[in-house]
Amino acid sequence: MNLKAAKKIGTNRYELEIEISPEEFSKAIDRSYKKNAKRISIPGFRKGKAPKNFIEKYYGKSVFYEDAVNDVYPDAMDEAIKEAKLDVINDRIDFDIVTIGHEEGLTFKVAVTVKPEVKIENYKGIEIKKKSTKVEEQDIDKEIESQRERNARIVAVDSRAAQDGDIVVIDFKGFVDGKALEGGESKNHTLKLGSHRFIPGFEEQILGHKKGESFSIDVKFPDDYSAKDLSGKSATFEVKIHEIKERQLPALDDEFAKDVSEFDTLEDYRKDVEKTLKEAKETEALNDIDDQIINKLNELLEGEIPEAMFENRINDDIKEFANTLKAQGLDINSYIKYIGSDKEALRKELRPMAVRQVKLRLALEKISELENLHPTEKEIEDKFKEYADSYKIDVEKIKTLIPQEDLILDLSCKKAIEFLRENAKVS
Repeated sequence: MNLKAAKKIGTNRYELEIEISPEEFSKAIDRSYKKNAKRISIPGFRKGKAPKNFIEKYYGKSVFYEDAVNDVYPDAMDEAIKEAKLDVINDRIDFDIVTIGHEEGLTFKVAVTVKPEVKIENYKGIEIKKKSTKVEEQDIDKEIESQRERNARIVAVDSRAAQDGDIVVIDFKGFVDGKALEGGESKNHTLKLGSHRFIPGFEEQILGHKKGESFSIDVKFPDDYSAKDLSGKSATFEVKIHEIKERQLPALDDEFAKDVSEFDTLEDYRKDVEKTLKEAKETEALNDIDDQIINKLNELLEGEIPEAMFENRINDDIKEFANTLKAQGLDINSYIKYIGSDKEALRKELRPMAVRQVKLRLALEKISELENLHPTEKEIEDKFKEYADSYKIDVEKIKTLIPQEDLILDLSCKKAIEFLRENAKVS
């Protein structure tokens, strides 16, 4: 392979002119002959036994050219891209043959899309407002109350009337204009009062009634009710209460602490809740700092980014989402249909995040280059070992699956985000 020329022909587009010598191309033709000869019939020869020169005379000298071009093209492209030091992205490739033949060999031109040249300034000292990580007493109370709610008991109530928040078991039957309402009847229906699952006014009129009582409720369907034939109409429901139940929260004492934690006293349990909330707030604050940095980098980055980079990112996100659904026994096409969407709508929904991810990666790569933030040999080896341990395969095997240059870029980007955190002006 000989790279005759490499020139920029447009924004993020390069043209390579690649030459394959007559000797190399002849060998490719020979390989094509050996691969295809058994399927070729020539008069006077048994199928698959005709010599190459006879086949070329019968079908023309170019009979094996297409297959020979496909044979030499991949390696020639890879070598030419490396020699030209281009960072090519997955996008359309324009291909054109300049010369081809046994005597002249093969010369072809390809146009490829490369990563954009980007510019970024003023990334040191990004101003950040850190979220408060202070844990208030009311935060602790709220978390403990939530734990009490999760450990509440449902008990039957016979001595009092229904109150807001109670769970009632009822029979009901609805009437509109004196006629039974279709679908408006149920037996032993469980309803939490205050949940607002029924027509406005229905649950409120159950309040104050006791177990065993039968009574009528008068309500009006909302004007925007989904069933148009009932919109704005008045209705009467005959109701009977079979059961009234209430949620009883456990007492807030040492016994409660023992039941829900590893601590013997409520005081120690509160301290642990405070510690857990503090850690969660610290994590949330750090994540928010990263979000602010990412937003700023997206603003600071300058450059014309090929549309293909965004489309490729969306493709990767869809593929990842499809794999997640597959692991749950779902098909992505069925899922999209189920939610009443389509592939174009899904791509449109994913685009803002794809743009953000692509711009972030380009910014971090540029900053790592400008600040010379590159991993050490030990850091590279440690990361390979981490992946190997995670996937439970040999380190040398993982190195064949993950290109080292990709790993180096990942680690460089990680160092860049750490650099930005350290140099940010946090208030």
